[in-house]
Amino acid sequence: MTLPPSVYDAEPIPDAARAEIERLLQSGDLFRYTAPENAPVTLLETEFAEMMGTRYALAVSSCSAALFLSLKALGLPRGARVMIPAFTFAAVPSSIVHADCEPVLCECGDTYRIDLEDFHAKLPSVQAVIISHMRGHTSDMDVIMAACDAAGIPVIEDAAHSLGTLWNGRKIGTIGKIGCFSFQSYKLVNSGEGGILITDDADAVARAIIMSGAYEHMWKKHRARRGDNSTDLVDALERWQNRLPLYNLRLSNLSAAIARSQLPEVARRVRDGRRNHDHVAAILQQSPWLTVPPKLPQEERAPDSLQFNLVGMTDDETRAFQEAAAARGVKVQVFGMSTDNARAFWNWQFLGELPELPRTRAMLMRACDTRLPARLTLAECGTVAEALTSAAEDVMGEVKAYGT
Repeated sequence: MTLPPSVYDAEPIPDAARAEIERLLQSGDLFRYTAPENAPVTLLETEFAEMMGTRYALAVSSCSAALFLSLKALGLPRGARVMIPAFTFAAVPSSIVHADCEPVLCECGDTYRIDLEDFHAKLPSVQAVIISHMRGHTSDMDVIMAACDAAGIPVIEDAAHSLGTLWNGRKIGTIGKIGCFSFQSYKLVNSGEGGILITDDADAVARAIIMSGAYEHMWKKHRARRGDNSTDLVDALERWQNRLPLYNLRLSNLSAAIARSQLPEVARRVRDGRRNHDHVAAILQQSPWLTVPPKLPQEERAPDSLQFNLVGMTDDETRAFQEAAAARGVKVQVFGMSTDNARAFWNWQFLGELPELPRTRAMLMRACDTRLPARLTLAECGTVAEALTSAAEDVMGEVKAYGT
């Protein structure tokens, strides 16, 4: 049996980062506000905004920090209700709790996307919406934005897994009022930890800049992307200085230098990640026990992992499939089959009493997740796919033969 490659090894940091990292180590200049201009964090923000086509970007310590600051930047009242998909990572409801707001969980179906009927039913009771493009699966942003715009409800996009994804040709993260991305190790851009938020709203980003930890006159070192000569940001920063609390969620220059070096790699990683995902998905679709939800017509995905559903398996057979896949060298996470999985909403006990969400629960009990990085070759992807389909046959093959 040919064992699959390790899917947990990250790509090497590009050589382009080495000279800048060495300069920073020699100078000790790691704080983003030390340099009078063109600090690595400032350059990262400028280049990321240019890549995304937005006016402003703010790099911070994590995507969770970006989500929290986005909520605070909206100026929501204490106790405001914020709707999120029930299929997301625990950091998303946590950011809402940190912002003194109340999460409202929306059902998700077996395609991992928001249940639009439940979304429309709950929308009148909320003051903001966070759309998590969970694991890179995009909910129907046309319908969501039309409903939220009509109701005057702001939308934050949690695009931690969706850098490079397009919706009707628009970049995910630029459709809502604010978009948030992750630079954590398993994301498309890896600085170990880190995140960034983007927006065209000068007032929102000014509030986020100050609250991120731009004390005294440090905020003067922030700017719009190159070519934008508007004074809107300066005016907003002057308006909000000394009026907001500071949370110290800044990114360091060292992390920014590592992230910056990978921006030129994004297009290639998106292309190769999509190729790998679609190659493995096509093989899995041939199994009667495995199915990969298709993308929506408006969606051009940039996958960084693979999700698929188990078909016709009991709980015991699901556990046996995980064990069979592991024996063949592929670790499979079934979101709902762990007592502490941070993506299963019933484990978010810090929220107190949790709603019954039967569609989401049923999906999570059979939804599988495995790493499938862009650096893999098609041959290596084929080995991963063979391990998964063979694991299903290990568990279900005898049942199929008995039924024939």
